[in-house]
Amino acid sequence: MGTRRLRRALAGLLTLGCVVAGCATSQPASRTRATASASASLRPWPIVALGDSVPRGTNCQCTPYPPLTAQGLTASGGRTVTAANDSIAGATTSTVLEQLKSDTAVIGHVRKARVVEIEIGANDVGYTKSCGVDVACYAPRIPTIETNLAEIVGRVRRLATGRKPLVVLLDYWSVWLGGKYAAAKGQAYVAAAEEVTDRVNTVIKSTAATTDSAYVDLRAAFKGPDYAYDETHYLSSDGDHPNAAGHAKIADAAEAVIEKALHI
Repeated sequence: MGTRRLRRALAGLLTLGCVVAGCATSQPASRTRATASASASLRPWPIVALGDSVPRGTNCQCTPYPPLTAQGLTASGGRTVTAANDSIAGATTSTVLEQLKSDTAVIGHVRKARVVEIEIGANDVGYTKSCGVDVACYAPRIPTIETNLAEIVGRVRRLATGRKPLVVLLDYWSVWLGGKYAAAKGQAYVAAAEEVTDRVNTVIKSTAATTDSAYVDLRAAFKGPDYAYDETHYLSSDGDHPNAAGHAKIADAAEAVIEKALHI
C-alpha cells in the first residue's frame, strides 16, 4: 500500500477509534474552541476534473482518480477537499473547450475551483483503421490539440475571476492500448502507439510549462522513469483504461504534484 493510500486508511481508522473510545482529551475548553474555530475557518477546496474516459473511470467499476485525489488531499492537508468530476467518456479537446464555453454547470464548478485537473487529447488521435500504424497520418491532429489545450487553460483562468486556480495537466501512459494488450497487436502497433503518445504528451508538458500549470507524468507513474516497465497491472480488461490500482496510482501522482505546488 502506498504512503498516501496508507494515510487515507489510517485517517479512517483513527476516526473509528475516536467513536469507540470517546477520544478523551485534557486540553482546556478554550483551546478546544479555538481549534474548532480555526478548522471551521478553512473553507473546503473544490477540485474540478475535466477530460475524457480516464478521469471518468470508464470500465473500472471503481472510484476514479479525481475523488481519490480529493480524499488524499483531505487526509494530508487538514482541510476538506471536494471533487466535481465533469469529465466525459469519448471527449476530445474540442469537447472540453465547448463545455467551458456553454455548459453552465461546468462553468459554475470552474469558477469556484481551487484545483482543476485536466486530462485530454487521446481521443483527438484515436486509433483508426484508415490510418493504422502510420504515425504521419495522425500527425496533422497534434497542432489542434496544442491550440485547444492552451485555450482550455486560458478559459479556465478567465472563468476563475478573482482567484488563480492551480491547473494540473495530466498526460497518458499510452493514447492507444497499453501493456500486453498493445503487444498482442504486434511490434508495429507498439512502436506507433509510443510515438503518437510521445507527441501528445510533449504537447501536454509544453503547454503546462508555457501556461504556468502543474504537470503530472503518468507515463512515468505507470511505466517507470525510463518508460520501460510493463503497465498491464494498472489496466482494466479492455487494455485501454485504468483499473482500481491504476486510478490509485494516478491519484498518488496527482496528489504529490498538487501538494508541492500548494505547499501542503
